[in-house]
Amino acid sequence: MQKRAGLARAMALDPGVLFFDEPSAGLDPISSSLLDDLILELRASLGATIVVVTHELASIFTIATNSLYLDVDARTMTALGPPKELLRSGNESVRRFLSRGGTEAPHEATA
Repeated sequence: MQKRAGLARAMALDPGVLFFDEPSAGLDPISSSLLDDLILELRASLGATIVVVTHELASIFTIATNSLYLDVDARTMTALGPPKELLRSGNESVRRFLSRGGTEAPHEATA
C-alpha cells in the first residue's frame, strides 16, 4: 500500500519523468508482476519517461525498452541497449547478469 501511495503522490505533480528505485523490493512474485503491468500502463497513458533501478530480471525483460549497466569495479557504464539485444551481445558480464550466469534469460528458458 505504501508503494501505491508514493506513486500517487509522484503522479499528482504530472512529471515528465518517473523514477523507481527497486520498486518490487519486498514484494511477492505476483505483486511484482502486477507492479510491472502498472508501470507499463503508466508509461503508455502518461507518455512519461520511466527510469527503473532494479536487479529483478523478470522486470527488466518485461518493462525495459532500454537498459544501462554499470560496472562497480571500473566505475563506468559497460553497456547500453535493449535487454533482449544485450543478452546476445559480446559483453560477457552483462550476458552473465541477464542470464543469472547461464546462457538464457529467465523468461526464455524452456517451459
